Amino acid sequence: MPLPRTRGTALRQQLAELRGPDVPAKALDARALAALAANPGCARRAILDGAGVNKTALASALGSPSAFGQSQFALTRGNAFEAKVKADGGAELLRLVHEKLDRSAEPPSHARVPDLTASGPQGRTARTELELREATAHPGAWTLLDHPMLALDVAGSPAFLEPDAVVVHPDGGWTVVEIKSFPLLDGSADPAKVGAAARQAAVYVLALEEVAARLALEGAPAPRVRHRVLLVCPRDFSNLPAASAVDIRKQRAVTARQLARLTRIEDIADALPEGTCFSPELPVEELTAAVESVPATYAPECLSACELAFHCRARSREDGAVTTLGRAVRAELGGLTTVEEVLAAARGEAGDPDDPAVAALRRAAALRAEALEAACR
Repeated sequence: MPLPRTRGTALRQQLAELRGPDVPAKALDARALAALAANPGCARRAILDGAGVNKTALASALGSPSAFGQSQFALTRGNAFEAKVKADGGAELLRLVHEKLDRSAEPPSHARVPDLTASGPQGRTARTELELREATAHPGAWTLLDHPMLALDVAGSPAFLEPDAVVVHPDGGWTVVEIKSFPLLDGSADPAKVGAAARQAAVYVLALEEVAARLALEGAPAPRVRHRVLLVCPRDFSNLPAASAVDIRKQRAVTARQLARLTRIEDIADALPEGTCFSPELPVEELTAAVESVPATYAPECLSACELAFHCRARSREDGAVTTLGRAVRAELGGLTTVEEVLAAARGEAGDPDDPAVAALRRAAALRAEALEAACR
């Protein structure tokens, strides 16, 4: 639910102060939201993303530069491929949507491609919603929204999202289209990359569902947001587009649940020490203290999703936290949160013997000792 105007204005001012004077906010995109949803317990990432802090610059200022992100070559190649897919009014893209998702509809011989230009993200979001309403209210034709702008409430703060495309079918249904530069080889792609694209598309679907709910409340025809999205990639090693329909119902459910678990950004901001600022221009000691004032929940998966992962990993190792070993190991160890506690429990120096985790550690230590003794004979 959107914040009241007075509280929302105060929060935006508070978040601007956290970024630093005259520092523009970095937009929170779907990729960042998907990563945030994968680690909802990390208050540090939540407040930094909510405040629009540039985490790449922040990591460099902390002395732990990030290796996260795409190369300029990959970005250029991706932009060129997307332009090719959308050429001629999106004719090829719409053909792929018809072929993979809606063969029962009339082929898209021509389609409406409205101009979504407007001032600022709020203006573009309103323009997108207006065009979605218009297309849904007049079924029977195909409509292609090129880079629409959607808004999604995340822990009390709005995030503006820009999918590659949204297609309105002749029956009024809405489909998210994701265009990626990694190849489809013999009709399949790298599962890890497809999974990341599916999680990103799930964020767009959630945002579209909020638009659909608002239209239904206003008495407009209730549109159907399709849970099968279209993934468009180069075929094999060519620059020719190929497509695959991806069912993202699982990713959508997980993302919705994880985003709902996020602590409200205003609560995290209110708990910060007065004068906290995350500007990369601050002295290293002061900046480090500001970052460390917000608890983080590090896991090895952060290395592929967060610019601050190297900094958080170093701190986690210094503290001896078992989370550095992975979430699966952390879950098995119950109340034992540090490597020191785990070793002490395994040696029988600490821990409740009735605790299943402690009992398992002592049994493992005993088996290890027996194996080493047998090896020395």
